[in-house]
Amino acid sequence: MDRPASDVAAFILAGGKSTRMGTDKAFVALDGRMLLARALEVARSVTADVHIVGDAAKFATFAPVVQDIFPACGPLGGIHAALRASQRELNVILAVDTPFVSFALLQFLLTRARACSPSDRKAAVTVPRTRDGWQPLCAVYRREFADAAESALRAGRHKIDALFDSLPVQSIAEEELEAAGFSPTLFRNLNTPDDVANARQ
Repeated sequence: MDRPASDVAAFILAGGKSTRMGTDKAFVALDGRMLLARALEVARSVTADVHIVGDAAKFATFAPVVQDIFPACGPLGGIHAALRASQRELNVILAVDTPFVSFALLQFLLTRARACSPSDRKAAVTVPRTRDGWQPLCAVYRREFADAAESALRAGRHKIDALFDSLPVQSIAEEELEAAGFSPTLFRNLNTPDDVANARQ
């Protein structure tokens, strides 16, 4: 395995309410391991600079914690807080409830982010796009995205992919992902007890 990169930070988004799960998703076990532990392991495979975005009272024993600047604004609020806290140019954003994301996938996204051509104007986001839509919670963001996120949050707009129309974005299509050996099922997230049960099968 490659050594963790020094130009990258990673942030695990764990601040959701987990309403449909009925308990905090971060602590749900899949095959004997908490979703949070799985997310931390894959994040630490690409960088030693790993933080959790969420409640410090719950997560400070696992990793350094970043708390939302704009509370209760969903994942966009978490991404904004992460990028404002980051000291790195490239930032992996990963939802805590996506246990199938692999080291190889994150490395692929980082390689693409680093290799942005001048025509891409150093894309603010390198983000997969499958037939199910954008995958903004498994993507690489540059710190500049925080400015657009803050403007949107101040205006009461919380939809992440709505910002992709106004920024340089490097979109990685499902066909390209599959050609590189990555199934779109890697982005599958677990929202309910049934999702977890199905994932165990």
